[in-house]
Amino acid sequence: MYYDHTLIIKQLERSIKFNNWNFILSFLPQGSYLVGGYIRDTILGRVTEEMDIDIVVPLNAIEIGKKISDNIESKFIILDKKREVVRIIFNHISIDIANQVSSTIEGDLSARDFTINSIAFLFDKKCLFDPLNGIKDLEFSLLRTHSEINLINDPLRILRCFRFVSELNFKIDIKLVSFIKKNKSSLYLVAKERVNYEIQKIVNGANALDAVILIKKLNIFGSEKLYKDSFFLDLKKINYDGLNQEEKEKFLPLFFISQILDVVSQERLKFSKAEIAKTNLLRKWHFFLNNKNISQLNELERFKLHKELEMFLPSFIFYLPQNLRIDWLKRWRDKDDKLFHPSNLLNGDLIKKHLQIEDGPTLGELLEYLSKELAYKRLNNFDEAIYKAKQWIKQNAPKCD
Repeated sequence: MYYDHTLIIKQLERSIKFNNWNFILSFLPQGSYLVGGYIRDTILGRVTEEMDIDIVVPLNAIEIGKKISDNIESKFIILDKKREVVRIIFNHISIDIANQVSSTIEGDLSARDFTINSIAFLFDKKCLFDPLNGIKDLEFSLLRTHSEINLINDPLRILRCFRFVSELNFKIDIKLVSFIKKNKSSLYLVAKERVNYEIQKIVNGANALDAVILIKKLNIFGSEKLYKDSFFLDLKKINYDGLNQEEKEKFLPLFFISQILDVVSQERLKFSKAEIAKTNLLRKWHFFLNNKNISQLNELERFKLHKELEMFLPSFIFYLPQNLRIDWLKRWRDKDDKLFHPSNLLNGDLIKKHLQIEDGPTLGELLEYLSKELAYKRLNNFDEAIYKAKQWIKQNAPKCD
């Protein structure tokens, strides 16, 4: 696709007015310019919920930012006092203002992460400045960097490469791939929370599969031996069409995370306890089924599998034999299927009221038993549940001398 500079400028001016931040232009000195993702997304026609605006001024970024913030009564944050980088937040708009670092605009643009983010719109001259051919790279959906140093200065940019693959379906330039291979170990120098944030963006992108396959191919998060673990699957050979779109958006991110990071890595990168617990369960049942054919599971084993994986079963189906996946998905979609969605006709309070049983392990075991009976259609109503509960207590409750 060819992008005409005149049309881009018109699009930018319309977008600035439409998104209601044109009023800040009067606070900006001559020589100020817009740069980064706002220009890129405007050219691509990409609409995002949150709007990030990057502006470079010749001098006095803190003073300028404070004036703007005071004028619009917005939140004002100094991100870097020494380098003079500030952020203004109002509504869904985040504006970063920074001092020009180099003696020329071209010098500043050359230090930015990728060429597609190194396009400047000069406010006073109303023109585009694109010394690194970022617009041409947008036309070819190509991700390039001007220099290897640009990655070294902020190694998180290594992960951002895969984020652009995932979100924008971009290809990574061969030279940039070489830089990534050479410098991927420096990711360990980046704050864990920042790495975690980028991973979440990657696995939730429209083209997450391509990005995750590339991450595995380049061994971004581990040694050559990591993905030889039998838990990690060949993502190219999986048919994902069994999931509907809603299921893909909800359950594939967990599956993808578990395919690029083991549990130890998730803990190191500050993943939530809930995410780590889910990966642990995926691994547990995968290895369990590696050692025991699924058709050989007894009732209790099958019941426990569904109880533990109920909330995210679609993330697990790729570990099942191909011939079972569709049937399991259909049954999981049926909220009335008591095996795939274990429930109970009695709760703990009712059991304690009717059967004089106290809180403790025995009550928990009884509830699980009743839920299993319901799952296998051996319970139909409240009275049957009470009767079976009484029978179970006679046989299993601790006897007192």
